[in-house]
Amino acid sequence: MSEAMPRPAEQSVDQPTVERAGRPSPLRRLPLRQILCLLPLLVVGVWVVQHRSLIASGARQMFTANPYWLLTAVATTGLGWVAVSFARQGTVLERLPARRLLVTQFAAGAANHLLPSGIGASAVNIRFMTGCGLPPARSSAALALYFLAEATTRVGLLVVLLVAFPQALRLGPLLPESVSGMLVAGVVAAAGAVVAGVALIRPVRRLVMTFLRTALADARSLHMRPSRALALWGGSLAFPLLQAAGLVAVALALELQVRPAHVMLAYLAATAVAAVVPAPGGIGSVDAALVIALVAAGAPVESATSTVLAYRFITVWLPLVPGALVLGGLVRSKIV
Repeated sequence: MSEAMPRPAEQSVDQPTVERAGRPSPLRRLPLRQILCLLPLLVVGVWVVQHRSLIASGARQMFTANPYWLLTAVATTGLGWVAVSFARQGTVLERLPARRLLVTQFAAGAANHLLPSGIGASAVNIRFMTGCGLPPARSSAALALYFLAEATTRVGLLVVLLVAFPQALRLGPLLPESVSGMLVAGVVAAAGAVVAGVALIRPVRRLVMTFLRTALADARSLHMRPSRALALWGGSLAFPLLQAAGLVAVALALELQVRPAHVMLAYLAATAVAAVVPAPGGIGSVDAALVIALVAAGAPVESATSTVLAYRFITVWLPLVPGALVLGGLVRSKIV
């Protein structure tokens, strides 16, 4: 009779243990997704404060400029996101949701200015494509195909303009031969180190070969679909053209005394050189390269600097905060 009755001492010991087991941990109670939504805006706010003098200089240049040409530059910037959306769609056989794809490219532009070497935009696009049902390997292959097409068209445009206007850029007085030689030697050494690492390290070689097989198979399938090939190469060609056209529009707004074709050539040459420097959003590297290229095309240093500051204000600083807000919304809705 006494053995069947429960012991109060055991209840007092076991009850808190059960309560602790059922109680959620403090980490689980944290609104992690809400924090991730606010993180891009916080990083952008810190970065804007750090570069406030540069932003203010770019904004001041626009007060004396022709507003119609500035609106043209804003329009070409917006059309650039459309061109990138077409190019991204051209890298996969599956049909991606068009509106979400366009909004994702706008948000990826903000992410691209927060991390170096396009890592931010790449991460956003991979998350978007995997969310659309693509395996990670195919998403990575699509990203590599996009970079290949964009680099090919950009370099092709640069070569065409260099052939058409061989005397447009006069870099001799600006860059000594020793600097040019060191730059070429550095690029060759870096390329040799990458090739040697791939050839000598077996795990890296196996990973690269698997990736190349997947990418080549996808590229072969895509080019059998004319609509996908047109979207890929048409969007990849339109994107640098629209970016260069935006710089031309800003140059015309500020009455820069340089021919539009030479401004486009200066833009393509500067961005090709600045791509070697892994700065977030090209801040610093692109600005300096653009100023040097415009001066090499015949612009005065002060006018070239004003043009670059106004152009970067339109293409980088103006859409940065809205892009961060959109990125936070995409994270909250689990699209990326």
